[in-house]
Amino acid sequence: AVQSTARLGFANSLASAFLLMTAPLLGALADGSGRHKGFLGAFTALGVAMTASLWLVGEGEWTAAATIYVLASAGFSGAIVFYDALIVSVSRPGRVDEVSAFGFSLGYVGGGLLFLLNVAMTLRPQLFGLAGPAEAVRLSFVTVAVWWLAFSLPLFRNVPGRPKPGVAAAAGVLAGLRALRRTFVEYRAHRMAGLFLLAYFFYIDGVHTIIRMAVDYGMSLGLPSESLIVALLITQFVGFPAALAFGLAAGRIGPKPALYFGVAVYVGVTVYAYFLSSAAEFYVLAAVVGLVQGGVQAISRSLYARFVPAEKSGEFFGFFNMLGRFAAIIGPSLVAVTGLLTGSSRLGILSVAAVLIAGMVLLGFVKDPRSANARAPGAAS
Repeated sequence: AVQSTARLGFANSLASAFLLMTAPLLGALADGSGRHKGFLGAFTALGVAMTASLWLVGEGEWTAAATIYVLASAGFSGAIVFYDALIVSVSRPGRVDEVSAFGFSLGYVGGGLLFLLNVAMTLRPQLFGLAGPAEAVRLSFVTVAVWWLAFSLPLFRNVPGRPKPGVAAAAGVLAGLRALRRTFVEYRAHRMAGLFLLAYFFYIDGVHTIIRMAVDYGMSLGLPSESLIVALLITQFVGFPAALAFGLAAGRIGPKPALYFGVAVYVGVTVYAYFLSSAAEFYVLAAVVGLVQGGVQAISRSLYARFVPAEKSGEFFGFFNMLGRFAAIIGPSLVAVTGLLTGSSRLGILSVAAVLIAGMVLLGFVKDPRSANARAPGAAS
């Protein structure tokens, strides 16, 4: 078990490292040529193909599994850069919070429905004509790939791109590289965007840590695997209406107060997790996480979009996604190190509160561009 966990950890680190090194560059290249949808299509194709290829991996073939997993994760992570950047194009002024939240909410319900099917396949393989749980798990990868491709097609058919006429591919690459260099300088002019990214790095670190470590934490407490699966389903389906509610709340009270509330709930979750000991209590934790998980992610994306120049959306969201994915490396390490030093997985999960609180403190220095513009029209954000 320790060996397989280590292999999975290394695979996750490699995939995250890919995004860390390439996301800003990819975004800059797309902005230079205006071909966001083209890049999105290429990475989507890579992710779909590699996910489906996991069907071919047999038991014990961990090298092949890890290689394909890294490529699939790279496809997903790369696609997300350009997918998030499109929010600037598809949202009308004043509606970006609702659009972002609606996107996350549909993701929860869609992913939850497929996950429910995959769980049923794994627990009752004979009902689906499958030989056993192992075959059901392998087939689940194929269903994920088909689902991913099918629900990507409407985007490619109906969402307009922003190609720059007369810009050749090579010229777009050069323009993107020059733009990437300028972006580091321009963060001085867009200092609120840079400050928000710093706050985001800390609190999303805590969010992603809880997402990735919750099941492992439940297992360390001796909870049955069936209860953990039920908890995951609860999170998915609670997340659908909750993300919508967050979008509406952000429109009424503003994105910063909504974010403060969501991150504060996560701090409470880490404290609650320290004391829980039964499956019923884990269900409560899953429901509470579902209430804020999608909302925090959606409002973070929409608040950041307020600071982003439309013509540089891919480039700026490259940095946004780079920090978000890179944060997923540090959080689990904090849990592991604290657990090893103290001998307590409970203290390990409680340590996540530190990065969440650090993010909240930094977020306090970020000014909503709408209020800033109201005080000083035309001022840099």
